[in-house]
Amino acid sequence: MPEARRLAPLRLGPVSIELPIALAAMSGYSDWPTRVVARRMGAGYTIGEALLDRFVVDVSKGRKARRYFRVTDDDHPAAAQLMGSTGEQLGPAARRLVEAGFDVIDLNFACPVKKVVGKCRGGYLLGRPREAVEIVSRVRDAVPAHVPVTVKLRRGVDDSPESRDAFDAILEGVFVRGAAAVTVHGRTVRQRYDGRSSWDFLREVKQRVGRRLVFGSGDLFTAQDCLAMLDQTGVDALTIARGAIGNPWIFSELRALLSGTPVPRPPSVAQQRETLVAHYRLAEGLYGPKRAGFVMCKYGIKYARVHPRPLEVRDAFAAARNAEHWWAVLDRWYGVSGHDP
Repeated sequence: MPEARRLAPLRLGPVSIELPIALAAMSGYSDWPTRVVARRMGAGYTIGEALLDRFVVDVSKGRKARRYFRVTDDDHPAAAQLMGSTGEQLGPAARRLVEAGFDVIDLNFACPVKKVVGKCRGGYLLGRPREAVEIVSRVRDAVPAHVPVTVKLRRGVDDSPESRDAFDAILEGVFVRGAAAVTVHGRTVRQRYDGRSSWDFLREVKQRVGRRLVFGSGDLFTAQDCLAMLDQTGVDALTIARGAIGNPWIFSELRALLSGTPVPRPPSVAQQRETLVAHYRLAEGLYGPKRAGFVMCKYGIKYARVHPRPLEVRDAFAAARNAEHWWAVLDRWYGVSGHDP
């Protein structure tokens, strides 16, 4: 029997997170159906995909609002992640997302995508401590006191001393201005998604901030990776990104490891089918019957890596273009039972 590891419940202000293992924000992936699947598999917390402040303010109703702002009873606690360049614009957007039902506002100062950085958003702000800290202050003032504000960071723009100084100033400043927690990804903006995430840096951050809350991020692809990060860095919580897309079972596996119970066997093909169908039905309810098939093709590609024949299944989903194709791939590779109810 594995030894139990203690990971205490976490509180972000009044928001209680029973198990501080979260589905991270990922553009194009952390939508409502994916968050619900992650929660059913054991995630204690989820963070929605990053939204631009102007989009949130301009899209106040209709299909797009329902798609991006949806929060349901089985989705709590959930954070909305925001990107922007000024507190003046981010404040109203944060209020709109609180009105939609999100429990936490998470500010993205980490995105390394060129078009985001080029518009003075995301990781750009890691080189602008004064602007970054002012944004946190503005958003903190804009939302009700009971709504926690958190911040997503990378370890810097690059590995220069100037970048490290800027990171240190932001880290201290956001807590002073009222941030309830920070998430730190161990890569720089310049690294994007290449190379290793520095867990040594995460350990240094946690040691520096003491009892203030740090979520760790980067290179979490298995439940064992998650345990290793907790052991090696001392962070209070984890956000799992690419390791959870197409493999929501990582959450149930990690729960088992933490509780000292045997780790579940890898999901059978039948169990994979069950989850894929459930995910499809959630997507169909959100996007509508026509769009759901197209959306779920990209998820099918991710789920394929768990299948005994991952490359063939990946290619089959990649070739699918609509709902009819998607169901045909499912029936071919996951067993036929009609179009499951």
